[in-house]
Amino acid sequence: MLFKTKGTCSQMIQFDIVDDKVRNVKFSGGCDGNLKGISRLVEGMDVHECIEKLEGTICGMKKTSCPDQLAQALKTAIHE
Repeated sequence: MLFKTKGTCSQMIQFDIVDDKVRNVKFSGGCDGNLKGISRLVEGMDVHECIEKLEGTICGMKKTSCPDQLAQALKTAIHE
């Protein structure tokens, strides 16, 4: 799935959900090293656990963050 982010430095998140597990997360834009780290940490994680852990994370003065946007993307994907 492709998800266009809102309110973050990254512009897009690409990912798969296979058997309720998060797979192949790739961010376009943003803080390269941090986002590669997040992608590795969530690889194979249960989609609901990933949403629970990441949702609500903020970045500085922003009301969202790249991890929060990933949670929003996952929520959108499981409700489609």
